[in-house]
Amino acid sequence: SIFCLLLCLCSCSENEAYDPYEDWEARNTEWFKHVADTARTAINAARAQYGDSWEEHCDWRMYKSLRKSPTFQSGLVYDSICVRIINQGTGTTLAKSTETVRVAFRGWLIPTTDENGHVFEKVFAQTFYGPFDPQTAAYADATPGSYTEGFGTALQYMPEGAEWIVCIPYQQFYGETAQGDDIPAYSAARFRIIRMKM
Repeated sequence: SIFCLLLCLCSCSENEAYDPYEDWEARNTEWFKHVADTARTAINAARAQYGDSWEEHCDWRMYKSLRKSPTFQSGLVYDSICVRIINQGTGTTLAKSTETVRVAFRGWLIPTTDENGHVFEKVFAQTFYGPFDPQTAAYADATPGSYTEGFGTALQYMPEGAEWIVCIPYQQFYGETAQGDDIPAYSAARFRIIRMKM
């Protein structure tokens, strides 16, 4: 009967597990393209208005991966990371890929929704809880070359004392490989990174 058919359809839909990471590759690709468009728009507007001194008037940057050959010229959007500068810092020495740097950070996956339709951003790694407090935060001491491609590139451009929001495409994070249950394959990432003095 029609009643039995409706009952079966309702039961089937209730038994289907909700997947917050459905169509994850396409969603992460679109998320990073949107961030890159935002960064490019801000940078181009600052260049048009301020010329060579644009960096003094714009908190966005795009940095090409430092793990690519200097002659690499593909120009694809995911060859770069996007950075929004919260605090430029006072340090002038940039780190080499083999030099140990001290950082505090928190990393999020891109926004998604739970089974109730609530938007959330999953924190997958952090060295501090709540608001950043240099007195209580833990730190990670490692070389930029020991991190993922995008995170390592950010550290090599980042002066001591700087605080950045760093957006990394999945191609410069873990790519097509999941990291346990915390980071699905094709995940882009957003980090808040504070580079401390050693």
